Amino acid sequence: MQIKTPVYDFVTEYLEKDMSRLHMPGHKGQNILGCEARDITEIEGADYLLDPDGIITESEAIASHLFDTACTIYSTEGSTLAMKAMLRLAMMCSDSYRSNRKFRILAARNVHESFVHACALLDIDAEWLYGEDSESICQCRITPEGLRTALDAMKEKPDAVFVTSPDYLGNMADIHGLAEVCHERDILVLVDNAHGAYLHFLPKSLHPIDLGADLCCDSAHKTLPVLTGGAYLHISKRMAERYDNLYRDAKRAMSLFSSTSPSYLILQSLDLCNAYLANDFRKQLNDTCHQISALKDELDQYNIHTELYEPLKLLVDCASLGLTGTQTAAYLRNRHIECEYADHYDLVLMITPQNDIQDLTRIKEALKELSGNKTVLQREFPILPKPKQACSIREAILSPSVRVPVEEAEGLVCASASVSYPPAVPVAISGELITEQMIHVMKWYGIQEVDVIKR
Repeated sequence: MQIKTPVYDFVTEYLEKDMSRLHMPGHKGQNILGCEARDITEIEGADYLLDPDGIITESEAIASHLFDTACTIYSTEGSTLAMKAMLRLAMMCSDSYRSNRKFRILAARNVHESFVHACALLDIDAEWLYGEDSESICQCRITPEGLRTALDAMKEKPDAVFVTSPDYLGNMADIHGLAEVCHERDILVLVDNAHGAYLHFLPKSLHPIDLGADLCCDSAHKTLPVLTGGAYLHISKRMAERYDNLYRDAKRAMSLFSSTSPSYLILQSLDLCNAYLANDFRKQLNDTCHQISALKDELDQYNIHTELYEPLKLLVDCASLGLTGTQTAAYLRNRHIECEYADHYDLVLMITPQNDIQDLTRIKEALKELSGNKTVLQREFPILPKPKQACSIREAILSPSVRVPVEEAEGLVCASASVSYPPAVPVAISGELITEQMIHVMKWYGIQEVDVIKR
């Protein structure tokens, strides 16, 4: 399929003109890293990401067509920026906003740290959904029945429900079922789909927008061939039928939080990705999914327990090998394999069509070497807390704070959300009272210090 790449083409034509660059950036196109020649700014004809009317508008429209959305908007600052804009846009469309009341959101507890920051900036007091049988802070299994029960128990209906799907371990929520529950109550559905930009291009789409989400943010760079920082904010056709001027309002929302100097290297990679998605990507993705599934079957034959909750993320149960996830990660690293994430018991391998068969073979051979270990670690997890809120997220984050060892934090109020990287999912969220149980969980995830409100 012939797909235009207007942003990339503009930069290519600019290079061919051999212009004297009497504009930003300061490197003037001279190679230091090797990519500087294509790194430009908002010169004449290059359009402006936050208020486009030219090549960026054209490129975003192509992306929207490919993802079958009402609007797809580029971010050069990752899903972090797209998420903040998504929450602001949801606020602008809410009954609370029109009635001059405070925006209300019910969120699954395994939110990314950036969600907490967005709540502080927008002065949102989130209420939390706690998962069913969730062991890891990465997980928050919410069923439609559980959501319905939670909504019925609330004194006031929220304006929106927010979930993360897929999560860091690959678990995927029943977005279709959750959306049905929300939409019958006229509640917006927002999804952090940072790990699932590719899901629309499966033989049967599993993308949140196709399953009923109203708004969704994707990190293009996590699973597509896009430079780090490239992301999308998607607006559903259902949403566009109900509200006017969403593209303009989304750009306004984005401008509240973003730099006025977007990376044209990232924009070009998003633009070129459109052509990639339109051509062989579906076949390549399908082939890769089959290869990963075959790898899982081979590993299972050696009693290496794995899960494929989502098609491109292989979760290895390292406890079944008698090792921790971090020990297994170190072992693989010595064999030239770097994993995405490892914790006490599990290890996550993220695979895309850009990995070749040699990568999969290397994984198989390395893990097979561990299969003879007869020792099995007993999987034991700390009980995840359900903390009390001592003050608002905004008040906590903006208050003077001090960093203390977690052992000294009991009874104090969390200032900045306590996270380990990755997965950047908070144990304690800003404004919550830190308890002994929370301290135990923080230590479990290797968090040694925590920011608390200064007394």
